[in-house]
Amino acid sequence: MFYRPAEGHGLPHSPFSAIVSPRPIGWISTRASTGDNLAPYSFFNAVGYTPPQVMFAGDYRDSMANAMESGVFAVNIVGEAALEAMNATSARFPRGTDEFLAAGVAKAECVAIDCPRVDDAPATLECRVVKLVDLIGPEKLLLGEVVGIHLRDDCLVDGRLDPARYHPAARLGYHDYTFVREVRELRRPKDPAQE
Repeated sequence: MFYRPAEGHGLPHSPFSAIVSPRPIGWISTRASTGDNLAPYSFFNAVGYTPPQVMFAGDYRDSMANAMESGVFAVNIVGEAALEAMNATSARFPRGTDEFLAAGVAKAECVAIDCPRVDDAPATLECRVVKLVDLIGPEKLLLGEVVGIHLRDDCLVDGRLDPARYHPAARLGYHDYTFVREVRELRRPKDPAQE
């Protein structure tokens, strides 16, 4: 089948998010004058390496408003054990609700920024806001520079973050999720110009 998104797909549910999958989940924590906030974003990813940078995108709601007010946010990586708690924080709570408390998620403080983080997350990226970008339509994209990184000690094996220790959650289409359970190492080919 072929369809133009502007004309509709004729299916019971949009296949777009199922096509672009799996997507990592950024569990975004923020702090602002209205209080602490925690919400998941499946339109999240790393976008730069030096310096490390990340982005998340969606409706301009509490997470983005708080990040723009404070200038900072944290990205907490979601392991399989936290899936239900992560999902609970996706509810549309009234502005000012502390989702950490509402969902029973243990909170810790960041180090390099004034922001809460998920205490037992396998990894957390502390970020400073770089830019807010208007997308076509109502959604926005927020870019951040990573200025601090937390790694849970039990997830480190031989100096590497081991996904088998926490099974990162990823979003598929519809209401579906998956988890990293198998890893295959594949090195890049050598550059012929350097041989």
